[in-house]
Amino acid sequence: MPLQHSVGLCAAMVSSGEDNQTERPRCRSLWCQIRSLAPPLIVEAGRRETAGPAVVPELAVSDIQASLSFWCDLLGFEVSYDRPEARFAYLVRGPLQAMLCERNGRREPSEMQHPFGRGINLQMTVGDIDPILKALHAADWPLYEQPGSAWYRVGDQELGQREFLVQDPDGYLIRFAEDLGTRPPSRS
Repeated sequence: MPLQHSVGLCAAMVSSGEDNQTERPRCRSLWCQIRSLAPPLIVEAGRRETAGPAVVPELAVSDIQASLSFWCDLLGFEVSYDRPEARFAYLVRGPLQAMLCERNGRREPSEMQHPFGRGINLQMTVGDIDPILKALHAADWPLYEQPGSAWYRVGDQELGQREFLVQDPDGYLIRFAEDLGTRPPSRS
């Protein structure tokens, strides 16, 4: 049986009906209208590679169900595929991808202490941060950093983004950003 996250914005779970041997949760909510598939494989010159992001974070989580509720119900991700026996799920939200795996003692180079992911924040660019902010507010989920505008110098221009930071149930720091365009560098 596939992993199923708790009720919330993604409560309309149905069987995909794509194959009778396995059922995969599929969400019909507004958040999860994006078709999600595992990245396609590309075979070139005898090499097997996936199309899509070159880096996809895999986050060790304490409770896969709590993490799925947060990532799907509040952040708008969808389960692309899962391996329930391994307590693993591959998530997508448009071009964004992340993997969640419940802690099992493997690939933990040192003792894991909350908050996980110390020293890293994962920036995820979306078209509009407001729907995510509304979902977090409705769930009374605290923000790590309130929304604001930030401008970063890149060469002879500045790139702007509206951004906020939130921590997932295990303390991973996630920065959601929407593009504000470019401008000439400020003189400060």
